Amino acid sequence: MARADAGDVLGAYLRSQATAFLRGLRLHEESGADATEGSDAARSLRGAARRISGSLATFRVVTESSWADSLRTELVWLSSTLADEHAYAARLARLLDALHRLSGAPEVPAPRGGAGALTVGSARAGALLERQLTLARTRAHSATLQALGSARFHAVADAVAVLASEVPLDAVAARGRVAEVLVPLATVAETRLSAAVAALPPAEDEHPYNADHDGLWHEVRRLLRVHRYAQEALGEDVTRLEIAGEALDRHRDAAEAAGASATAARTPRIAPATAYALGVLHADQRHEAEAARLTFRHVWLPAPVPSGVTPR
Repeated sequence: MARADAGDVLGAYLRSQATAFLRGLRLHEESGADATEGSDAARSLRGAARRISGSLATFRVVTESSWADSLRTELVWLSSTLADEHAYAARLARLLDALHRLSGAPEVPAPRGGAGALTVGSARAGALLERQLTLARTRAHSATLQALGSARFHAVADAVAVLASEVPLDAVAARGRVAEVLVPLATVAETRLSAAVAALPPAEDEHPYNADHDGLWHEVRRLLRVHRYAQEALGEDVTRLEIAGEALDRHRDAAEAAGASATAARTPRIAPATAYALGVLHADQRHEAEAARLTFRHVWLPAPVPSGVTPR
């Protein structure tokens, strides 16, 4: 592949992702009231949209730049809009599952109200979270339907349909070899990711979990995705990147779930047992986020070699 034309390689990848986008759109339209199929189709749409927009960002100079910038902006908007509804549903499911697990956990200390207070508080906390997150999900669902019916979305879909058959490329850059054009651009994306990872606080500064560092971790997650998509376009093995990305996905989910439980705990005039259950839930999700950070470090950073041992 290194001797292939950059335009041929990038064009093939972008066309495949545009086809995946259109397939996801068709499945979404056919899903109707089936929530599971609709969610799967929306996930496919988001994945293809992210891959196209990420690739256009990394390999911008190989394409017609004004076209790439415009389409990338619209795809980022669409992906973000489609993600909200799924995020609220997944957050609620995560929190309710955690409440159920914690209610029967022997290691959770009982509050002053007695051993059964957590069980009672969990039920009330679950009902409160369900009200708040279901309302947020309903609003996100309405926003998604509005977006999918808008002229803006149809313009994006039309642009992706054109992309599925024809990729606007820069005539000069596209004729360069992959090793001379695409690989250096992908290396820039990798360098940005490495810098973001290096900027993360030391592990000892994050125990216990420090929510102030979430922004740094979310940026690493974003850059890791861009790097992974670039490697996909080059036909490289991205297994390690996928595993690292899954750890950062879990971190994002746990951090946002912790934030949702903290928000619910600030609801005026809730019962002490409810507040206690939400506090336990908040601590549990903070622990999950800390564990996800540790998992990423283990996957991403090479294990230290013991003194006197020569690495293979």
